[in-house]
Amino acid sequence: MSTDDNDHEDLKPSSTPGYKPSAAKTADEYAALDAEDESLARWKASLGLTAAASGNASGPKLTILTLELVSSTLPAGKAISLDLSNLAKVAADTKKNPVIIKEGIEYNVRIKFKVNHSIISGVRYIQVVKRAGVKVDKTEQMLGSYGPSPNSDPYAKDFEPEESPSGMIARSGTYNVRSRVVDDDGEVYSDWEWQFKLAKEW
Repeated sequence: MSTDDNDHEDLKPSSTPGYKPSAAKTADEYAALDAEDESLARWKASLGLTAAASGNASGPKLTILTLELVSSTLPAGKAISLDLSNLAKVAADTKKNPVIIKEGIEYNVRIKFKVNHSIISGVRYIQVVKRAGVKVDKTEQMLGSYGPSPNSDPYAKDFEPEESPSGMIARSGTYNVRSRVVDDDGEVYSDWEWQFKLAKEW
């Protein structure tokens, strides 16, 4: 099996036997459901599900804006954020200057994104980490369900905390990451590569 085949399998979202995603509905269709139920209408409005929310339904339902690494150990004023508006630039920039992550610390990945129209559900963030071509880690986390972004403001999702490896062996070499945002139907919203190194300090 080729590396590309392995990557394809690694980046597939896991599935629950017997679970079948329901047919997708637009924001207008969701807004119209049970319209006479006032409490449900208020709850849907809080999610941005109003008849006027869907706007232009062309183009991608979801736009991934940034990937950030968040940690209480980061020095004051330091932020690690990848601008995902140009995925080729992210790959090239981090190949030349890999992201530096401090060893042995707790951190979490934060994704910022916009829902352009419709409703997203069953969307996951999948990350496969390799070093010297060998898979060393795989993360799969659920993004959640969201309606169109109110006032075009982005959403932010913090995933479960992780701990970076430590030790001399962990610090040697560069880690190659393939990140993907995909839904239960296999629709890929973003797919990018980036690199990092572990160090004694940020």
